[in-house]
Amino acid sequence: MKKLFTTLSNIWKIEDLRVRITNTLLFLLIYRIGSFVVLPGVIYASLETQKAKEGILGMLNMFAGGSFSRASIFALGVMPYISASIVVQLLGIAVPYFAKLQKEGESGRNKINQWTRYLTIAITVPQAFAFVHSQIRTEQINPALGMATFTVLSIFVLTAGTLFVMWLGEKITDKGIGNGISLIIMVGIIAQLPGAFGTEFVVRNSGKGGLITFIVEILALIGVVMLTILIVQGTRKIAVQYAKRIVGNKQYGGVRQYIPLKVNAAGVMPIIFAQALMFIPATIPSFIPSAASNGVVMALANYNSWGHNLLFAVLIILFTYFYTAITVNPNQMADDMKKNGGFIPGVKPGKSTAEFIDGVISRITLPGSIFLAIIAIIPAFASMVGINNLFARFFGGTSLIILVGVVLDTLQQIESHLLMRHYDGLMKTGRITGRTAIPTSAGTSPPVI
Repeated sequence: MKKLFTTLSNIWKIEDLRVRITNTLLFLLIYRIGSFVVLPGVIYASLETQKAKEGILGMLNMFAGGSFSRASIFALGVMPYISASIVVQLLGIAVPYFAKLQKEGESGRNKINQWTRYLTIAITVPQAFAFVHSQIRTEQINPALGMATFTVLSIFVLTAGTLFVMWLGEKITDKGIGNGISLIIMVGIIAQLPGAFGTEFVVRNSGKGGLITFIVEILALIGVVMLTILIVQGTRKIAVQYAKRIVGNKQYGGVRQYIPLKVNAAGVMPIIFAQALMFIPATIPSFIPSAASNGVVMALANYNSWGHNLLFAVLIILFTYFYTAITVNPNQMADDMKKNGGFIPGVKPGKSTAEFIDGVISRITLPGSIFLAIIAIIPAFASMVGINNLFARFFGGTSLIILVGVVLDTLQQIESHLLMRHYDGLMKTGRITGRTAIPTSAGTSPPVI
C-alpha cells in the first residue's frame, strides 16, 4: 500500500505526466457535460418516459454514456467515427490506393485521417436522420418547430456533436494520456455502472436472493474480469535472432528479440461483427410480419435462448479467424524480418518463416476465439439466472473487453512515463504489458476500440 501511494506521488511529481492527466480529465468532463445537453427543440420533460434501450440500441446507448436515450447533442457518440475507421482499415486491405497510403508514413496517415473524417460525416448524416425519425416522437418536439425544421436542425447538431467528440478524442490522444476515442467510449460505459450496480443491489436487498447472492455476483464479475485480462494480455513469443554485423569498430545485431503474437489479435471486432449479424433475426418481423410466428426466427431473435447464443458463439469464432487473417500478415512479417537480417532459430528465412508464423497464429487463435466467445455470451447467461439486463452487460461482451483493454493501455503509457524518468512502475514485478501492437500487412496495428 505504501508503494502504491509513493507511485501515485511520483506520477504527480512529473510535470508532463501531471499536465497530460489533467488535460485528459478536463476533456472527459467536457464530454460528460455535453452528453446531458438535449437537442434544441426537444421537450426535456418528455424524455423521462423514454423506454430503456435493448438490443443494438442498448449497446449504442451504453457506448454513448446514456446520451442516446437522453436525445443529447452527443447521442451518436463516436460510433460513426469507429465505423469509418473500420471501413478505411478494410479498404487498406482491399484497395491498393489505401494500402499505399498506409505505407507512406506520416503523410500517408494524415491523408487516411482526412478520408476517415469525410467518411465519418457521410455515415453520421443518415444515422442522425434515422435517429430523429425513430427515437423522437412528435409530441416530444416543441410545437413552435415543424418536424421538417426540427429534422434538418437536429441533423446538423448531431453531426457537429459527433465531429466535436471526435475532435475531443484526438486532443486527448495528442495532449492527454491514452487513446482518446477509446477513453471516451470507456467513460460512457463506466457512467452506466453505478446505476446498474445500485439497481441490482436494491433488487437483491429487497428479498430476491439476498445480500449473499449479490456478493456472489460481485465475485463472479471479478472472476470474469480476470479471465478477460488473461485473454487481452495473452501472447505467444517467437524468438528472433539477428545476424551480427561489424561496421568499423562497432558490432551491430547478434541479439535475440521476440515477436509477441496476441492470443486474441482481433480484439473486440469479432463480437461487433457477430452482433451486427445476430440483430438481423430481430428485425425480420418488422419487414415480414408473418415471420413473427416462425419458431426458428423467434428463437434466434431471443437473446437469452440457447440457439441464439450458440450461433453467436460460432460466428465469433469464425470472425476471429477472419479478422486475424486480414490484419496479421505472416508474409509481410517474414519479409521485414529477412530485410533486417533476422531469422527464427531452426527455421529457414522467407517462405518457411511465413509458414511457421502462420501455423503459430492458427494454433493460438483457436483457444483465443473460444475464450472470446465464452466471454461474449456470459451476459446472456447472467440474465438467465436473474441478474438485471443492465448489470448483466458488465459480465462480458463488448463493454467488458473495451474496459479492460483501455485501462491496460492507459496504465502502460503511465508506466512508460514513470520508467523513462527512473521512477518505480505501477507494479513491483516490472512493467505492465499492455496491448502490444501486432504488425499487419500495412505495418499498422488493429484499432483499439
